[in-house]
Amino acid sequence: MLRDLVAHKGHANAALLEATRANGAASADAEFRDLLHHVLIADRFWVLAILERPFVHDDEARPSESFDALVDRYAGTQALAEAWLEAATEDDLARVLENVLIPGGSCSVAQALVQACLHAHGHRAQCAKLLRRNGGMPPPSDFIAWLAARG
Repeated sequence: MLRDLVAHKGHANAALLEATRANGAASADAEFRDLLHHVLIADRFWVLAILERPFVHDDEARPSESFDALVDRYAGTQALAEAWLEAATEDDLARVLENVLIPGGSCSVAQALVQACLHAHGHRAQCAKLLRRNGGMPPPSDFIAWLAARG
């Protein structure tokens, strides 16, 4: 299930980013880009924590130089998560992450992955509204429809 949720997050994020790229007004909207960057920062926090790599907030907080660079950072982060998850064991998923930035100070890797997926899902709904406001059409992103289409 976690592999499906993480793969769906990647699919849904990529579809939203492509729809945004196709709409010049949306891809240039500062509020929209800030929200997309926020989702990316959060995703990178969790992925880097899972990979036991440092999360340097000042570096991560720098906006991408272009919309294409933002899309590339999303894709790279998703690829890191999927590659790690492909080989993950139950023990890997049960490992406890500890960080002052985690509410309560700690959580399991499995919980971190669910958090990343739910966080992105919630903000994609906000992004859909912003995309519509800019004259765009949000792509369908229902999990169950994605599962069915995937076969």
